Amino acid sequence: MGKILIIDDEEDLVALLKDSLERKGHTVLTAYDGAKGAELARQQPELIILDIMMPGMDGYEVCRKIRDIVLCPIIFLSAKQSEADKIKGLALGGDDYVAKPFGLKELLARVEAHLRREKRAIFLNDAGKRVLLHFKNLTIDLKSRRIYIHNEEIMFTKREFEIIELLSLHPGQVFSKEQIYEKIWGYDAEGDCSTVTEHVKNIRAKLAEFDHDTEYISTVWGIGYRFNRIIQ
Repeated sequence: MGKILIIDDEEDLVALLKDSLERKGHTVLTAYDGAKGAELARQQPELIILDIMMPGMDGYEVCRKIRDIVLCPIIFLSAKQSEADKIKGLALGGDDYVAKPFGLKELLARVEAHLRREKRAIFLNDAGKRVLLHFKNLTIDLKSRRIYIHNEEIMFTKREFEIIELLSLHPGQVFSKEQIYEKIWGYDAEGDCSTVTEHVKNIRAKLAEFDHDTEYISTVWGIGYRFNRIIQ
């Protein structure tokens, strides 16, 4: 079951949705204003239900604020029913738009459909390749070649990212320094596998800066390195 964030200033509606979703086994986070919702979005829910018309920071602004760091589907709720409003919501990064008043069963069905679709998308794209990898607080976006910890993007060099990609696609598997060098630099590259040690050292330092409590890459002494299977 998924972790779902509801952001809406109508407390009765939030209570109804929360109760209905929890009965289906979901974990539900709630916020009654945009600022709190943007803060809770950093907990990386699997789906967000977002009202547009809220005092202060409205749903459009919330979506704009969180879209670059939140990869999950966003379902807009709104009493606004014009085509222009729907287009604006989708253009800002929303995945669906449900007009108020709405049928509870229909909304719940849409939630489940998005969660099923997202579950597939986390691992596969249209070509059957993985696009997103999650390890505890770490998210690796293979498509955009970006890496996040606690929703904060960490900058890596091309070679550093390629090493992370190689290891994370095979968690638990040990790669020797020679294997890593050959796969990343190529058989004909001028240099030696000692450069792998320096690159892994830099990778670890960058990861530790954002999450010093978790060891994502372990050294297997006398052999090489392994990406650890860490599920939150």
